[in-house]
Amino acid sequence: MSRIPRILCLTLLSACMGVSALAASSKSDKPDNSNLDGRLFYEILVGEILARTGDKGPAYANLLDAARRSNSQQLYERAVEIAYSARSGEWALEAAQSWSQAFPSSREANRLQLQILLGLNRVAETQEPLKRELAASSPTERVATIQLLPRYFANATDKKLAESVVEKVLAPEITSRTTGPTAWAAIGALRLQADDLNGALEAARRGAALDPQADSPVLLAIALIGPKAPTAETMVERYLAGKPNVDVRMAYGRYLVNAQRYPDAYTQMRLLTEEHPQFPEAWLLRGSLELQDSKLAQAESSFKTYVGLYPPSADDAIGADMNRGMVQAYLLLSQVAELSQRLDEALAYLDKINSPTDALRVERRRASILVRQGHLEQARAGIRNVPELQASDALAKVNAEVALLRDNRLYAEAYQVLQAARARYPDDIDVLYDLAMMAERLGKTDEMEQMLRRVIELKPDYHHAYNALGYSLADRNIRLNEARQLIQQALTYAPDDPFILDSLAWVEFRAGNATEALRLLQGAFKARPDAEIAAHLGEVLWTTGQHDQAVAIWKEGVALSPQNETLRDTMRRLRGAP
Repeated sequence: MSRIPRILCLTLLSACMGVSALAASSKSDKPDNSNLDGRLFYEILVGEILARTGDKGPAYANLLDAARRSNSQQLYERAVEIAYSARSGEWALEAAQSWSQAFPSSREANRLQLQILLGLNRVAETQEPLKRELAASSPTERVATIQLLPRYFANATDKKLAESVVEKVLAPEITSRTTGPTAWAAIGALRLQADDLNGALEAARRGAALDPQADSPVLLAIALIGPKAPTAETMVERYLAGKPNVDVRMAYGRYLVNAQRYPDAYTQMRLLTEEHPQFPEAWLLRGSLELQDSKLAQAESSFKTYVGLYPPSADDAIGADMNRGMVQAYLLLSQVAELSQRLDEALAYLDKINSPTDALRVERRRASILVRQGHLEQARAGIRNVPELQASDALAKVNAEVALLRDNRLYAEAYQVLQAARARYPDDIDVLYDLAMMAERLGKTDEMEQMLRRVIELKPDYHHAYNALGYSLADRNIRLNEARQLIQQALTYAPDDPFILDSLAWVEFRAGNATEALRLLQGAFKARPDAEIAAHLGEVLWTTGQHDQAVAIWKEGVALSPQNETLRDTMRRLRGAP
């Protein structure tokens, strides 16, 4: 018979001593009628040996039986652990339910049972564990638990059933001024998950009616704002007219930014920084909006205020990662300094950032500034020297260096970098595609076509490759039928993509179908105002005698991207514009 390792024996002895102690202390939950004896010790021993040798089924059965006979919470928990390691949700549920039945007042057992039921998507069975959890909670704990309920059921496949279960559980809470607003907000969030917008809005209203200053119903209303719930924003504005919580005004501000209602978002951030000048996140968002509006001095002041609200900590001295907001603030301060032509100061802000996960992002910003100072090789070396924390970082560094070279029109150098990357990653789709585009820049059209066809071979649904190849043929005014087929194939994977429609329009223009080209280009430019689409639209207008309209479109394109090469070349070729 093989010897049991000494460390395993000690572990088992400790566990069994714990079982004895737990059995003796469990009298309030269940009579102590199961003492640690030789049979029980043997059962635990065998169960642990089986678990360590990978025989999970018998191990689980032994330990669950030992838990039941010894009345030990420790062994019930161990049985659940073995069930988890065997990836058996049913075993885990059986053990958790047995534990909960043996110890009705154990919140840990009840929570574990609830967690397993949710993981198994047995939504209907969660009602009783939820009721027990709420009943055992203090009023403060109950509010926190209710707030989490929508997250608990986020992955439920039957959203309506989840909402129904939670509404039944929360029935005793929805009339209370203390828990009612939060309960209605949770019900509303679950209704929203079930695509019941009207029901969600009604829940928000009922929660707010219980307490007009409660936050939860208003946060739900913010999530509902839109054409299908036009009164939701009125509810939010009514709340904000009082004494709003900072988190609610901040949430509304973020919604306005996502909705691209920037002036309204700025108004909210200005109010928030006036009401609560010590609230850092508002200053960061306010500064971002000021920077977007080219208010450089105000943006710089806002960012500095944000930084000032985070005094240096002990963690800074030992090189801990900087928090995300501080990284963003220093990056934006660097951008402001660069736009103000204070390049050394822009670099100094980047030097303040200590975040390995953001190292490449920071180095890309530094590289763009160094290039402006005439230090191209230093910029490239900085990108190459960024530590690689994960496998994907190597390619990310290649992409960063290529983008730097491309932005500075150093196409031959970018081509060389991509060639080296191709040797290391011969079948990487992005490397092949970027190399093809760079080959085209250098007039290597045969090589470009070969690589794009290789991309299509490796990934037949990669619509960019079809579009790029079709556009290249159209731009060179060759094999137009093939170009049209390629671009139409791209549209099957990305219908209504404005850039693919632009390519199709270019084929039609080259084929002499100016009317169809004009129709396609006008639709593409409306869907996505872009300098290259403006160049093509302007050219079709110009060649059809609509010179004023062409110039107007070109002006729009210049406003969008003053340095776009396609646009500038088109204007120069057709009207001699510098």
